[in-house]
Amino acid sequence: MVTSHSKLEVGIEACGCLTALGDETQTAEALNAGVIGLKPVPVLGSDGGDLVPIALCSDWRERIPPRWFASADSLRSRIPVAPWGDPGFPVFLSSSNFGVGNLLAYCRGGSEAHLAYATPGDCVESLCDSFGWGPDRTIVSHACVSSLVALELARRSIEHGGAEQAIVFSFDFVSPFVAGGFHALKILNPLFPAPYEDRKEGSIGLGDGAAFAVLSRKPQENLVSPAFLYNEMWHFTGNQPEGEGFRALEPWLRQTVGERKVWIKGHGTGTLEAGRLEAESLAELCPQAPLVSWKGSLGHTLGSCGLVELAVALAAVDRGVVPPTVGLSGSAFAPNVATDSFDAQPFDGLLLLANAFGGAHAAILVAHGD
Repeated sequence: MVTSHSKLEVGIEACGCLTALGDETQTAEALNAGVIGLKPVPVLGSDGGDLVPIALCSDWRERIPPRWFASADSLRSRIPVAPWGDPGFPVFLSSSNFGVGNLLAYCRGGSEAHLAYATPGDCVESLCDSFGWGPDRTIVSHACVSSLVALELARRSIEHGGAEQAIVFSFDFVSPFVAGGFHALKILNPLFPAPYEDRKEGSIGLGDGAAFAVLSRKPQENLVSPAFLYNEMWHFTGNQPEGEGFRALEPWLRQTVGERKVWIKGHGTGTLEAGRLEAESLAELCPQAPLVSWKGSLGHTLGSCGLVELAVALAAVDRGVVPPTVGLSGSAFAPNVATDSFDAQPFDGLLLLANAFGGAHAAILVAHGD
């Protein structure tokens, strides 16, 4: 690491989430207690199929309004009041799912009521109309880096665009359409995920998740860095096998992190190639930084994973104890993978990473005020 770091100016005024384990504080406490939110669920819901690990907030049958609507609204009730969607208060909405479950329900049953939520545009319009949010809104969907890309756009809207505040709202709720797709790729299978574990067969879990973050230029305890965004453009689903995309993080780390002592909330889905490349590259680039993944309990909350896990991470820091990697029981790919909870106090920042199909990478630093 170099001996300097960049000045951070945009802060996180509020941040919260909802997972199958509860809100961000409940989730952090459950993770520290080793609770596994994933349960064996028929991959196609009421249509049956293999039992696969999924962490649900509610029964996942599609209905009108959609099952995620009440969850999203309960999260909205915790957001600080502002004229969201009006000039100076832009809204960024991210997901990799949006209303695709309702699209499937329409195709199966023919009820046109599902069409009000069946595309990203219609889904967001219905949600924002219900929330009373104005038209200054941006939709972001880039697989599993979606919410971190949205967070970066929100940060830039304040730093360069003159916004007073900006909000990111992200939600991904599992549907049989999504679960069936990952099952077809054979990475969602009857095995429970073991992030960063060196084993013979990889697997992921899927999970419901929603989160929000309010960014502001006003002085805040937690400041968010410009994001690292990189795409290998290597393969439709896979990473460049030599790990080019993971090592591309190094110049950003040198400029942004400097001498800060950080811990790392990694992506860590439980797949083997990506898990090995991520763990090994981070052990080389940040050998003193503990690396954790919580997808062994929460499941992969897809496009919302970055923001969901940011909220949990900040809650863990507030409590003073960082949950370990959950689901790992054998040997890890790298020595810096943390298998026990650890004290948050010695660290003055956290790195939060997300990776996506095709070799897309995103990272942010969240640091205490400079």
